[in-house]
Amino acid sequence: MFTGLIEDLGELSELESNELGARLTIRSVLASQLREGDSVAVNGVCLTATEVGAESFSADAMNETLTRSSLGQAVLGSPLNLELPVRANGHLGGHIVQGHIDGVGEVTEVRSDGIARVITLSVPTALLRYVAEKGSIALDGVSLTVARVDNDGFDVWLIPETTERTNLGDCALGRTVNIEVDILAKYVERLLPRSR
Repeated sequence: MFTGLIEDLGELSELESNELGARLTIRSVLASQLREGDSVAVNGVCLTATEVGAESFSADAMNETLTRSSLGQAVLGSPLNLELPVRANGHLGGHIVQGHIDGVGEVTEVRSDGIARVITLSVPTALLRYVAEKGSIALDGVSLTVARVDNDGFDVWLIPETTERTNLGDCALGRTVNIEVDILAKYVERLLPRSR
């Protein structure tokens, strides 16, 4: 489990891909805290460290992951939001993030408002029903609050700390962003009786 509070902005330093999937090698200061087999969130996607060096680690991504997330579009040099799992005695400063990407959204507008950067995303209708104004959402693994929702998408507002410490600071029109909706919304829907 993760919290959506990014610990490092890593860099994709190697990428090996074929029809079976991909192996990503990521340069990060967090490598020194990882062991082989540990989980790590990469742009919000929970991956397993398969090789760990002093300054980088590698993780494999299967085709399902590459298709469902933006990792399939990653290129060498891409900045990647990284977070280690929260420990049982750790501080839950964001919200409960599993690292299970529900889909992707597309940035349709970026604007400034005072110190904030406002990002508007369009998302598939199937995901939009889980998005609530002032509710939690994870974008590329970053825990954020939804500021506005309409029939096409939603807005999030980023404080300067978020724009400086995550890859959301360089969001541009057309960029694809990983989305993980609040797990509680999905469970509530599942538990409610279905209308006949």
